[in-house]
Amino acid sequence: MSVLLSLPLSIRSNSLKFIPSIARPALKYCPFNVIRSILLPALNSIFREALDDGDFEFLENKWLSILVPDLGFEFWISFSDDKLVLSLPVDGQNQDASFKANSEDLLLIAGRKQDPDTLFFQRRLLIEGDTELGLEVKNLIDSIDLDNLPSIVHYFVENAAGMIEHTRNEEKGI
Repeated sequence: MSVLLSLPLSIRSNSLKFIPSIARPALKYCPFNVIRSILLPALNSIFREALDDGDFEFLENKWLSILVPDLGFEFWISFSDDKLVLSLPVDGQNQDASFKANSEDLLLIAGRKQDPDTLFFQRRLLIEGDTELGLEVKNLIDSIDLDNLPSIVHYFVENAAGMIEHTRNEEKGI
C-alpha cells in the first residue's frame, strides 16, 4: 500500500472518482450470471463461518437489496436451503430491507476503517424497510473477521480501504 500512498493526493483523489466510472459500464453490460458466479463464491467465503453456524436463517424467505449507486449496481440476496441466493431485482416483488452505500464506504466498512453505525448516522449508509432485518445484517457484517478472508481478498480490501481512508483524511487536512 505504501506505493499507492506515495502517489500525489490529486492522483489518488481523481483515481477514486474515476474507478466507479470504469466499473459502472462493465457491471451494466456484464451478464448477471457472470457476476453471480463471482460474487456468490466470494460471499460464501466471506461468510463461511456464519453460514456454518446458521446465522443467516433470519434471511430465510426474505430479500435484502444491496444498492451501490456510484456503480449503478443492485442485487438481492436471500437464504434458502442452507445457502445464499443472489438475484437481480424482480418486478412486482418487494425487498424486505435494503442497504444503500457507495463503493468507497462499503470498502471502508469491509476493511474495518469505518463503523457502519457512523456511516448510518451520517446518512452514507441507508438501511430501509424491515429495521430488525437490517440490523441483523449490519451485525453480521460487523462480525466478519478479515483474517478469515482468502488472502487475495484480504489484501485487496485492506489496501483499498487504507488508501481510501488515508486519501479522505488528507483531503480534510487530518
